[in-house]
Amino acid sequence: MFFKCKEESFELADQQKEPLSSEPLLRSLPAQRTFDYILVADKVEDETDQKFMRQEAYIDELKKKNITVARIVQEDKVFFGLRAPNTMFEDYQYLLKVSDSCNWSGDSMTQANRIRIVHFILNSTFIDTEGSKSNLNELIAKGVFDTMFCLHEKKEQKKLEKNWARWSALFTKQPVSDVRCYFGEKVALYYLWLGWYTKLLVPAAVLGVIVFLYALAFFNSNPLIKEVCQSNITMCPRCDKACDMWQLSETCTYAKVSHLFDNEGTVAFAMFMAVWATLFLELWKRHLARHVSEWKVYDWCEEEEELIMEIVNDQNCKPKKFRHSYLRSTLVLILVTVMLMLIIGLANILVVFRVVAAPLMSDSEWEFLKDHANTVAVMLGAVLHYITIQVMTRVNREVSLKLCALEELNSFAARERSFTVKMFTFQFFTLFSSLFYVAFFLGRINGHPGNYVRLAGFRLEECHPSGCLTDLFIQMAVVMLLKQTLNNIFEFTIPWVQSLISKKVAKRLVRKCGHCYKKACRDEEGRVEPCDICKIREWLRNYNLANSDAFNLFNEFLEMVMQFSFTTIFVAAFPLAPLLALVNNIFEIRLDAIKMVSLERRAVPRKTNDIGVWTKILEVMGVLAVIANALVIGVTSDFIPRLVYRYIYGPCATGTSSVHCMEGYINDTLTTAYMNNRNEFLLPADRALHNVTQCSFRDYRSEEDYTLTKQFWLVMAMRFAFVVLFQHVVVICKFIAAWFVPNNPIRVKNHRLDDKLRRLKEELREVKGSRSTEV
Repeated sequence: MFFKCKEESFELADQQKEPLSSEPLLRSLPAQRTFDYILVADKVEDETDQKFMRQEAYIDELKKKNITVARIVQEDKVFFGLRAPNTMFEDYQYLLKVSDSCNWSGDSMTQANRIRIVHFILNSTFIDTEGSKSNLNELIAKGVFDTMFCLHEKKEQKKLEKNWARWSALFTKQPVSDVRCYFGEKVALYYLWLGWYTKLLVPAAVLGVIVFLYALAFFNSNPLIKEVCQSNITMCPRCDKACDMWQLSETCTYAKVSHLFDNEGTVAFAMFMAVWATLFLELWKRHLARHVSEWKVYDWCEEEEELIMEIVNDQNCKPKKFRHSYLRSTLVLILVTVMLMLIIGLANILVVFRVVAAPLMSDSEWEFLKDHANTVAVMLGAVLHYITIQVMTRVNREVSLKLCALEELNSFAARERSFTVKMFTFQFFTLFSSLFYVAFFLGRINGHPGNYVRLAGFRLEECHPSGCLTDLFIQMAVVMLLKQTLNNIFEFTIPWVQSLISKKVAKRLVRKCGHCYKKACRDEEGRVEPCDICKIREWLRNYNLANSDAFNLFNEFLEMVMQFSFTTIFVAAFPLAPLLALVNNIFEIRLDAIKMVSLERRAVPRKTNDIGVWTKILEVMGVLAVIANALVIGVTSDFIPRLVYRYIYGPCATGTSSVHCMEGYINDTLTTAYMNNRNEFLLPADRALHNVTQCSFRDYRSEEDYTLTKQFWLVMAMRFAFVVLFQHVVVICKFIAAWFVPNNPIRVKNHRLDDKLRRLKEELREVKGSRSTEV
């Protein structure tokens, strides 16, 4: 059963322009109670003022296109209500009918479609300013107009609030078709994708919890934990001058936490998540195909619709030619590379912060800070990373916009794709540069006693004897929790506060203007046309809501795709990430819905048939997830060293069956350093060695000259062998999954076949009918 949006009734406005088709496509019905768009400007008394003259010039250009303009002054603001003539929309529908890609839609002229067309026309109307042409967005930037917005429809708004945009509907099905009719296909597809993503997160979250509980079940009986907690091994200082010797048993809690996220179960879970990412995308394509087929936009082309609206706006327009410049492309590529180097440089600053903070806190007078200096440094580094993300998000957006302007692309859809790719690339490097350092470089380039690697005079960090995975887990958990929690709080609080203010403004307006009776809003023929009091009350109600622009939906997509990247790329280090994402998304759907329906101005409806370039980005993230998880398991975790020890160096390999196969593993990963030379560690001068003759550090090195042992090279070879094997196995599984799940359901293919046949038959009947009429 196919859903059709309710067609609005409109007044046939000034009929001065002839439609492109002689056949009327819209019915002549009573006037609507709303305007297509509202412009707001500061009230200017001086008619010779440049701002006033530009306002009048722009309004005159709109009137030349037969757009009806209603002007109402409210205190220090001037509101312009705009209503386009029906002939404009008749032209649009006729051109859709004869187009190559958009002719299958059979689109009715809903208010959402009217808003989209008028929005395009407003931004394609230019006036002369200081020797150059300026459109509406440029006039707003110059202060000629304050803002522009389209109006919420009260009846449809209340319907969405009742069925969708409320917290009590948290676990109910989303009315995606209603959302599509009100906000357009682009917004509807975002919620459709987010709902599908959330639904598919359930099995991933359940399995992640099972892996976590599996580790928890063997929490107390694990021999590695016992070896750390019952150890009497003295460890070498973690840093220069401020740090002293320490006992391995002091990190018993750390070892327990490491085991929760670094065990055999995470390997299987990482493989599952890599295949899950592919299945999610393939199943999403099928889910998408069913809905775009139902909405009659399967073959829709945004560029072609933009060309149609260009003709509707100006029948003498010239096409915006495709352009390509190797010089511009080279310049953009260079600037993107410079920006990425800057972002990587910020990640290095975070590394320096951690390297400097740990020894400084080790010398603190606070006992807790002194004992947990490394862990606190990691957490502070994660918080600083989050702050960097928030700041760089704004910088990345401005840079991406400037780069897109430099490219001079010929359509809005092309500019949107280019901006999305650049912005996501910058954000990805901003979020993941520090994580990649923790995952693949931390503790591997720090050197050894007598030859430590130093940065700004400070020794680089070392991994805990239980492994480096816990550092990655802490970094991910802090960033993910802060990003999701604080972002949601700010996203909801700011529009909510503005909504409270708007309600107070609306109440003051009612007290000032009195009551407006419905009889006063009807003419002699009974047609409904709002009076000025009704108009300004409705306009002010929308004006005082939070602003909504093209970035709002983009930001939501960016947030969710970055979450998808977090959930899949380093899931081996954080099996509970899908669970956190699932809980967040359940609330995110309703929070975004309430914000969009009740707290923000109505978003401009956009028609499309997919989520755009985000699909390609998700596919790239799926491939990157395979590579990253293979490296995390093979290189970052201790999975491979434990296997090598179990089957080659451990008690079971040597024929000792009376003890656990992993007995002595921790000690095997440590190298003993003798305290012959105190300066190797740069110990504090006021601290005695207390008869300590040796200490241990984590590495496979010879005790005589610190050269790498044969076991190190064997472990290294096995690590890379595992990475190659893991990637090939998972990639084969991904290809099989993609082949096994076709993108288009058979039902959709058959429906499209039947529909094409029906339309061709109708066209043939119309041609034969016109021939018989001529005869």
